[in-house]
Amino acid sequence: MISKTAAFIGLTALRDIVSDQIAIDMGSASTRIWVSGQGLVVDEPSVVAVNTTTGEIVAVGLEAQEALGREARDISVMAPMENGVVGDFERTREMLTRLMRKARRGHSHFSRRAVIGVLSGMTQVEQRVLLDVAAQHARIGRVWMIEEGLASALGAGIKLTDPRAAAIVDVGGGATNIAVVSRGAIIHSRGERIGSSAINAALTDHIRRHRGLSIGPLSAEQLKLELGSATPPSDFEAKALVKGRDAQTGQPRAIEVTAGEIYPAVQVVVAKMLDVVSQVLSELPPEVDADIYDRGIILTGGGALLGGLEACLINLTGIPVKTAEEPSYTTVRGLAQMIEEPLTLRRLTRRRSNQLIWAGNGTL
Repeated sequence: MISKTAAFIGLTALRDIVSDQIAIDMGSASTRIWVSGQGLVVDEPSVVAVNTTTGEIVAVGLEAQEALGREARDISVMAPMENGVVGDFERTREMLTRLMRKARRGHSHFSRRAVIGVLSGMTQVEQRVLLDVAAQHARIGRVWMIEEGLASALGAGIKLTDPRAAAIVDVGGGATNIAVVSRGAIIHSRGERIGSSAINAALTDHIRRHRGLSIGPLSAEQLKLELGSATPPSDFEAKALVKGRDAQTGQPRAIEVTAGEIYPAVQVVVAKMLDVVSQVLSELPPEVDADIYDRGIILTGGGALLGGLEACLINLTGIPVKTAEEPSYTTVRGLAQMIEEPLTLRRLTRRRSNQLIWAGNGTL
């Protein structure tokens, strides 16, 4: 009895050290971490606050974003992930390490295995950098890297056994990913490294050039949410108050901006994001195109929430389009499904085709 009790205590201690399986959706705009048995435990911006004098990272995620636009003179807030890939290795590593600490329950220090979503077209060098960040520095025993298009399809409700092709358009903060899947395999995919964050940059540039007002990233995001539209707005005269710094005098100033004024700036970026959709559809076999015509296109990602984007895609392709439920979480839901259903991950592992990049650095 004593030995069994000791064994049980030892098992409990081991479980405190080693956390459960994890799904990671690490994008340019947000990082989301799902842990088996707990659900979504981290949903924070992919930003870090850096001390410009010492180079030390003083905050990550939500804490860092709270300082964005109002940083102390020796603090700079930056996004270490660029266009869906690792832009700054050291800061991405530290960001993920700290967010993983939040995700792990109790005093656990390791995770047995994880699946991570990756952008279509990511180079071998970029894959290796992301793997090093996750497996070696975030203390994960074994890592599976899954193309985001396939994860989004699963998260949107597409079954691995479904023989009909489905087209997924995932609009993220730094990239737009288009994937066509059938029977749990990617038929064709392409990633365009321009996403909804480019709209914020376009709005910032437009307001500065044409209205003489410099605005911060949070103000640009708010303007996009209030008035931004991928199609001509229903009310061109709808207004929003925007505050910032006068480009000439340097003094605080506020102006009113209309939906009709900013629509052209938004439309230019949307056209670039969705042009790749037409290219992908034109490269598919006729039977696949027929399936997509019947089923329609599924729109996912946080960028899918942009007003009029669904209608814009319908006008562009002539194909029905539907937005997935909670589109911002489609990819992490699909990755979590792979963890919850071992047969799904095993099937993908056996296939070892180009939509699955598998790597391991040993098991714990």
